[in-house]
Amino acid sequence: MIGVFALPIDALPPASPPSASALRTLAGLVFAAFSAAMLGLAAGAVWMVAAMYLQRAPDWLAFAAGALLALATRHWLRRPGLAAALLAMFATLLAALYFNVLIAAVRLAANFDLGLVEAMRTAGIAMLIALARVGLTPGELAWYLLAALFAGWLAWRPGARKP
Repeated sequence: MIGVFALPIDALPPASPPSASALRTLAGLVFAAFSAAMLGLAAGAVWMVAAMYLQRAPDWLAFAAGALLALATRHWLRRPGLAAALLAMFATLLAALYFNVLIAAVRLAANFDLGLVEAMRTAGIAMLIALARVGLTPGELAWYLLAALFAGWLAWRPGARKP
């Protein structure tokens, strides 16, 4: 015994391996988080295309992206509840981040007369995130947070009861 609270090694119970259901649950959560991230990135890219078509970046599109991500999360990733709400909020915030990074890349490409891919490759992800953060206004941040809360609420609430 080393200290007052130390137990001899023989007194510790043997560690049991995780059960199959616990491993399935963990694998399901990891897959759901990965899928939510991919859906969020896709939504951010579609949001950027819509913004380029409109020739401005309407912040209210965060609500449309959040609603679509919440519905996708509820129907394909998780049943309505806390896990679905957290995944939908994560996907919505990731979509907003990716949208701002893509907009920063577009502005950089336009200012330096480069192609979009060349501008992204030249700048690198760290500079693009920094430029996106610099260009983020408190109003935009409020829209994104409200959209994430809205997506969480949509994913949390139970669906309509079927007769």
